[in-house]
Amino acid sequence: MNYDALFTPFKIGNMEVKNRIVMSPMGTNSAFINGRKDEQEIDYFVERAKGGAGMIILGCQPLNEEIAQGSMEGTLDSFSVLPALTSLVDSVHRYGTKVVCQITCGTGRNAFPDTLGRPPMSASAIPSAFDPNVPCRAMTKQDIQDVMDGFTFAAGLAKDAGFDAIEIHAHAGYLVDQFMSPVWNKRTDEYGGSPENFARFPREIVQAIRKAVGNQLPILFRISLDHRFEGGRTLEDSIPLIQLLEEEGVDAFDIDAGCYETLDYIFPPSYLGESCMSYVNEAARQAVNVPLLNAGTHNPESAVEIIESGNIDFAMIGRGLIADPDLPNKLLAGHREDVRPCIRCNENCIGRIWNNHTKLSCSVNIQAMEERRFKLEQANEVKNIVVIGGGASGMEAARVAATRGHKVTLYEASHRLGGIMRDVATAKFKNNIQLLSDWYETQLTKLGVDVQLNTFVSSDDAILAECDQIFVGCGAEPIVPNIPGIDLPIVETMVAAHRDESLIKGDNIIVCGGGSTGCDGALEMANEMGKNVTIIEMKDEVAQDAMFINRISLLNALNANNVTMLTKTVVQSIEEDGVIVEKADGSTEKIYADTVLNAFGMRPLLNTVNGIKEKYHTKTRVVGDSQKIGKIGDAIRAGFYAGSAV
Repeated sequence: MNYDALFTPFKIGNMEVKNRIVMSPMGTNSAFINGRKDEQEIDYFVERAKGGAGMIILGCQPLNEEIAQGSMEGTLDSFSVLPALTSLVDSVHRYGTKVVCQITCGTGRNAFPDTLGRPPMSASAIPSAFDPNVPCRAMTKQDIQDVMDGFTFAAGLAKDAGFDAIEIHAHAGYLVDQFMSPVWNKRTDEYGGSPENFARFPREIVQAIRKAVGNQLPILFRISLDHRFEGGRTLEDSIPLIQLLEEEGVDAFDIDAGCYETLDYIFPPSYLGESCMSYVNEAARQAVNVPLLNAGTHNPESAVEIIESGNIDFAMIGRGLIADPDLPNKLLAGHREDVRPCIRCNENCIGRIWNNHTKLSCSVNIQAMEERRFKLEQANEVKNIVVIGGGASGMEAARVAATRGHKVTLYEASHRLGGIMRDVATAKFKNNIQLLSDWYETQLTKLGVDVQLNTFVSSDDAILAECDQIFVGCGAEPIVPNIPGIDLPIVETMVAAHRDESLIKGDNIIVCGGGSTGCDGALEMANEMGKNVTIIEMKDEVAQDAMFINRISLLNALNANNVTMLTKTVVQSIEEDGVIVEKADGSTEKIYADTVLNAFGMRPLLNTVNGIKEKYHTKTRVVGDSQKIGKIGDAIRAGFYAGSAV
């Protein structure tokens, strides 16, 4: 594909951007408690500028600590934050990349009610999003004026730091969005009741910013044009708003869809596919004349498509640039095959921030937010390294070790690389996992790694005695519980079914085990094969091991494809034509099926691993599922650590 459309300059107001690739605003959750940016975040953005992004929009920085509600994105209420911001801006400018300061006046009703010990403020006295029993405090006129004063001061800081533009965060159902939406704005004063009044609060923000920057800096406006829930603002509702904001002097709109009621559209998982929010573009283009930016899981191909459509001027790539900061330069140089794909897993970007309250990372790029500490440098001494097992962890260990100059030989017992990661990624919504396996194969070839397929290595092989270091990860195998009938011909493991679709016989399928693996397989069979699928899960809910944002999309898709989900249900036995289950009330039932799939879980394969460890314990490192059963990101992290530490 020709990617030239992504590499033409384009202007927003008086700011010219060198290409059409924009890094989407994403928080890193790494600033200090005093509001200053950390060196690690500066390094992170510099790496993306060095990689060729035309423009970088920082994650939203709150006006002050009170509004931040505990968010660690840095605040804009003191001159003390300027030195770090200036370092960030200057370092990004070194590579000809524009950098935008995104400013927020807070989450409003989406704040956690107990963060400051009192209810959050919003446009109206509506229920808090996270605790409907807590009513929000309706903002007073003085509150509104304080916000405007805060925007003026924050914009002045951004100007002094050298930012090229300012973006207003009016997205995701946060405070500005609450003023713009009748579902949340119940005011009867000049800030509510009509499109003109719904636009008053954001228009006053534009005016407040202009007080500080005049026409020197363009103002961008980030807005969801379609909330995607009953009662939320629709695409048609949003058009008058952006027209009024264009009239006020907004220089560009950053558009997509979703809000906290449809959280999976804020952090789209793989189930939503590529370019999942480009459907808003055409209506926006017809409504306004200023430049438009669009996000929503764009890959290089969809980015070209939206630019060439004429409806969008900049393609925004977020997690794709976390996964590979050099994506733009690789495309420009004609090396699409070298772009490391984001697998849309959400596990280590938003997942780390939301679940672990720590800084952003990445499942496929372990160096994200550790650009300096995890920098790969040439090894002082070249070593002969043997990697046993060509799954995600083994491939990453081999790649990293070879990058550092070591001589690496990788042995894989099967006919191809990828291991379980590749085996189970047969669904369309897992295509990026297949692409990641392909990427590893390409990189290992380019790095000169000696890959030996169809080769089983045991602890007695001479190559282990001769090498300097051993990385071993032999993967995992399905758990086969002691259930009557588990060995009948009707039963197959989910892994075997992925490897050979012909094992899935008939139209009626039962999946025993409702974890992520079982649910993903069930969705694939229902959606892509047209099967009637029933999931049997003993826990209260299915997919409890799924990242909670992904789980939203997964459950929506399972329901849309009429997958039956029987929870609090235990498999008692399997017969030749179905499964006997016990329900929560103690009753039993037979569910008929043509094929029964075992998705009870996995256990590590350790015979070879233990033999090698016992014989060569001083030079063996165990990686991947052999170390601990986990997800793809866990395996890749283990491999990176191993390959980078020798």
